[in-house]
Order: sequence, then structure tokens, then C-alpha cells
Amino acid sequence: MLVLQVLSDRAMHGYELVQSITARTAGALEFGEGSIYPILHRLEAAGVLAGKRELAGGRNRVVYRLTPKGRKHLVSTVHSWRDVVAAVERALEGGERAEPRLA
Repeated sequence: MLVLQVLSDRAMHGYELVQSITARTAGALEFGEGSIYPILHRLEAAGVLAGKRELAGGRNRVVYRLTPKGRKHLVSTVHSWRDVVAAVERALEGGERAEPRLA
């Protein structure tokens, strides 16, 4: 979801994507290039991303873009994520009693 969200703003190559995620999360989330490329390849195989070899920063790189299918998938995934976050927040607030529960 995070990869799709970042790429929804503009197309990027892998290293640029890694740097953008780190910057957007103020360093809370960091992906190594070795972990981001398998994710990109999986998303490309699923048809939510399209990669194209282009000249970027003076180097020949694969630049990834969201496909129309990827945009739809992003909207759906964000909606589901927000439902999960809301459910966890309710649970942390103590559910119906609205009191925090400590383990």
C-alpha cells in the first residue's frame, strides 16, 4: 500500500522510491533496495505497476508507474487499512467500555 501511495504521486525508480518512503515516514520506515525490488516485481506481475526502462539521473533505470488497476487497488487497500486502524484504536480504547486495557 505504501509503495502504491508513493508512486501515485509520480513515477520513480527503485532507489528513488526507497528514499521517498524514508523521507515521508521521517525515517520510521526504511526499505533496503534488496527488499524493495521483489515488492516492485510482484506488484508489476500483478498488473498494478508498470515498469519501463528510461534514462533517469543520467543512468538507465526501470521507472515504475501505477496502472489504472493499481489506482483502483490503492483506493481499496487504503479503505481496508483505515478500517483495520479504526478497529485497533477501538480495541486500545477498551472497546465498549472505552477504558484502556493493559496486558
